[in-house]
This record gives sequence, C-alpha cells and structure tokens, in this order.
Amino acid sequence: MAYEDEWLLIADKPAGLLTIPSPRKELRTLTAILNDELKKKGVAYRLHPCHRLDRDTSGLIIYAKGKSVQKKMMEEFKQRRIKKVYLAFVQGIIKDSVGEIKKPIDGRYAVTRFRTLRRKAGFSVLEIMPLTGRKNQIRLHLKGIGHPLVGEARFAFRKDYALKSKRACLHAGFLEFAHPVTKRTVRVGSDMPKDLEEFLNKHNS
Repeated sequence: MAYEDEWLLIADKPAGLLTIPSPRKELRTLTAILNDELKKKGVAYRLHPCHRLDRDTSGLIIYAKGKSVQKKMMEEFKQRRIKKVYLAFVQGIIKDSVGEIKKPIDGRYAVTRFRTLRRKAGFSVLEIMPLTGRKNQIRLHLKGIGHPLVGEARFAFRKDYALKSKRACLHAGFLEFAHPVTKRTVRVGSDMPKDLEEFLNKHNS
C-alpha cells in the first residue's frame, strides 16, 4: 500500500487489473482482491473506491474505509480539489515544453495540462495534470492533439504507429489532497512501474 490511515487507503494498482467489475462482470478486480484480504483478516469495514483507473493504467487509487468517507472524498474530486499527476509516453515528438489541451468531452468542459520531460526516438515522455475528471480524458485529449499514448488501442489504431507496447503507457504517479477528516495535506507518490522502466531502457536512443 502507498498510504493508509484510520479512514483511507491508497493502493498502487498494477496495469491489467480493473478497479471494479466491467459490464462483463469480471470478478478479479482490485477492489475485490483488497476486500477479500480484509475479510480473511476479520476486518469489519469494506473498502470503497473514490475514483477509478482504466485497466491499462497503473498507479495510485484512493479507497475509503466506509461509505461516509467515500462520499466526502468523491465530493473533493467533484470540486476539483484533488491534484493528480500522471506519467505518459506518447507517440511522436512534442515540441512544446508545456501545454494545455482544452477540448470538451461528451459536451462537457475538459482541461489537461502537460509538461514535456524527455524527447526520445519517436516518442515523448510527459507529465500530465488533468484539471477536470472526465471519463478517458487524458487518452482522448492526447489522441486529439495527434499524440496518442504509446500502446493505445481503444482510441487509436496500433497499426498506424511503428512504436508498440503491450499496454497504454499511462501511470498515475502522484496525488495531493486535503484529508476529508483531519484536513491535513496528504501527498503520495508512486515510482515508475517496471514495465515502463523497461520500455524506456529498450528505447534509450
């Protein structure tokens, strides 16, 4: 676990695992795994996710220990008071050192900021800060500017790009927020996962 206190738990989700069941009712989800572990320990409370990460996306996800805390955390997300920072590998070379993408998603206002960390052979490494929380926002915004995630298969055709990856290269690497109960600032980070590190080493030119 990346963080835990009396009210919250922040897990570091591996890529390839759903947060909650999909419409296909897949049983092996991060939420189910965590709650099964608690049940075996005889813990009375259950963990409730306060947001979601795509199956492909690795990184930090906040769980509440009980429905009342979940409601408070979800309100913080709704009011855009949670700072989220992602690491992304995108197709092509982004010339701008910093940028902002403003494009509605499903008719709703959406803004994503980015900072270019590195430019490699055929791809760029970005720090991404979504200021709004629309569904698939980062993936759609990056596709919209012509630089989809490396490994993107849902919103881009893999065959259109020479650079391949087993998954969409996106990692939720940092969270900062005011604790819903104590009001203290919580800052939690997650290191680059091994598969992304290996991808960088492989394409180090």
